[in-house]
Amino acid sequence: MQSPHVEALQTKHAGLEAQLRQEQNRPAPDDAVIRQIKRQKLRIKEELAGA
Repeated sequence: MQSPHVEALQTKHAGLEAQLRQEQNRPAPDDAVIRQIKRQKLRIKEELAGA
């Protein structure tokens, strides 16, 4: 059974993945936004690895 914190992180990571796909599919994707989302995803992934 996963802790509520891990579940929240996984949900947030999935939401960021959706945002990333949406931004990448725009006619003129914003590279700064893409980098920011990827950094947020990486932080969450690192936190999940340590959990």
